[in-house]
Amino acid sequence: MSKLDRSVLADVVSDLSLDQKADLKTLCKSVAAYLLEEHRELELDSLVRDIQKSWSNKGYVDLLVRVARPLPNETIDLMADRFADIYPSAKIAVSTVVDPSIIGGASVELADQRFDITISRRLSRFTKSINAIKEVNV
Repeated sequence: MSKLDRSVLADVVSDLSLDQKADLKTLCKSVAAYLLEEHRELELDSLVRDIQKSWSNKGYVDLLVRVARPLPNETIDLMADRFADIYPSAKIAVSTVVDPSIIGGASVELADQRFDITISRRLSRFTKSINAIKEVNV
């Protein structure tokens, strides 16, 4: 049997997930089972990005926002409004994940873009810069 192309799978999952009658839990389990059965579990992250791209092409933009602490609803609404300015004809959905390891700031992920203004990212860059200076001065 030939391997189902990931972009085709993403379009099918995208269509099914946008269907108001779809049981999303069952859909997710079916996709996971398929990936495991076909030994393609390493493609999961890529498949999720492909599904998000497919949603975007159909007028839906899914924002995944990672923050150190829960955001007030007003802030989430403001973010959705700002992205609605960028994608005026799209329906914007915002999902938040609280991740204390980022310390502060936020990381916003779309299908094919990532905006990382977290404190942990800045500290990481700062540490790399300091280490580079140390290496030059040795």
